[in-house]
Amino acid sequence: MPYFTTSDGTQLFYRDWGTGQPVVLSHGWPLSGDAWDVELKLLADNGYRAIAHDRRGHGRSDQPFHGNDMDTYAKDLAELVDHLDLRDLVVVGHSTGGGEAVRYAAQHGQGRVVKVVTAGAVPPVMVQSDTNPEGTPLSNFDDIRAGLIADASQFYRDLAFPFYGANREGSQVTEGAREQFWRLGMSAGLHNAYECVKAFSETDFTEDLKALDVPILIGHGDDDQIVPIHDAAQKSIELVKHGTLKVYPGAPHGVYGEYRKAFDADLLEFIRS
Repeated sequence: MPYFTTSDGTQLFYRDWGTGQPVVLSHGWPLSGDAWDVELKLLADNGYRAIAHDRRGHGRSDQPFHGNDMDTYAKDLAELVDHLDLRDLVVVGHSTGGGEAVRYAAQHGQGRVVKVVTAGAVPPVMVQSDTNPEGTPLSNFDDIRAGLIADASQFYRDLAFPFYGANREGSQVTEGAREQFWRLGMSAGLHNAYECVKAFSETDFTEDLKALDVPILIGHGDDDQIVPIHDAAQKSIELVKHGTLKVYPGAPHGVYGEYRKAFDADLLEFIRS
């Protein structure tokens, strides 16, 4: 299995499937590149080179005590892209991975990135503040950190319900999907998952979004209980130069079921266009 060692000595696991124009996919918290399994196969089957890495501290990558912040995540991605010498590149990110993809493209991707795609992404900034009064209160993120320390396994089991909208009437989310969320979450280092909460909730991507000079497709479910659309996609689309906003009615945070089918179709169409 392929591993890449970053400049600070952290080993990152990644999968590299298919040939053609490269598409790199960044996963959400607290998951791994396995969250993109369906899209990896879809892209490779449709003539693209699909690459998904496990962020430091997650999945099969190393779990360093240091570097669990968005700047380092973006730098790790930049070093992996440079190592593979990827050009004419499309970067795709879900949730925390959407922030990683945006920061990478804005700060490191010039001359390599040609398109960006996000789904349920955290930009421009999640946490509530004087300048972001509509944001999520810091106490909510403190509760996440407390839940991790108290009983991470049960916390992930519980979180899977709002993540996939399984707490909504008529939900078709299976137990298997919820258990996969738990399994992938448990593969993250406790310290790394804890530190990543600050990274995804408090990082301000406003200037990154403004700096993007390539087309970006911003997808978001309008029933996202984890990253509310009003404080994310609906603000991000106002900050980018070449953006397209795609709202998925009734869709939750996790890309699954009918939401996945619609998003995957839009992803392929956007890359081909």
